[in-house]
Amino acid sequence: MLNTAIVLAAEEPNPIIPHASEIILGIVAFLLLLWVLQKFAFPRFEAVYKERTEKIEGGIKRAEEAQAKADEALKTYQAQLAEARAESARIRDDARLEAEQIKAELRTQAQEEASRIVAQGRAQLEAQRAQIVAELRADLGRHAVELASRVVGESLEDEARRRGTVDRFLDDLDSVSARN
Repeated sequence: MLNTAIVLAAEEPNPIIPHASEIILGIVAFLLLLWVLQKFAFPRFEAVYKERTEKIEGGIKRAEEAQAKADEALKTYQAQLAEARAESARIRDDARLEAEQIKAELRTQAQEEASRIVAQGRAQLEAQRAQIVAELRADLGRHAVELASRVVGESLEDEARRRGTVDRFLDDLDSVSARN
């Protein structure tokens, strides 16, 4: 029985090893599949890959250009900002100088005005003093003449005599007050 099993086994195909026709058909199908893939699929894959690569490289290039523009804009902005700061500092310094000049001018004007007011006040005081002195001299002279008339008992009505007497009396008073 063992012999018959070996003979029967030799006539039956081995399930592990395929038939030659299947191997040939498999190779032909594989080659046909390989040819179809190379003819249609691989070029499309390559085109999609190439397109995607170009998009990525274009995106990188655009990003680099945008970065360069942004850097340039930043430098321009910083330059403008520095210029604006310098301009504001110059304007501030000019304003300070102008304020100092205005302050000095106002101070000078105020001092001149104060000096003018003081001089005007002194002049008014001198005029009032002179007027008061003149009025006092006249009153004093009149009172002195009246007093002298009463004391002497004669009338000192004569204007020239009266003035001479009054002036002499006031001069004596001035000299006495000047000595003290």
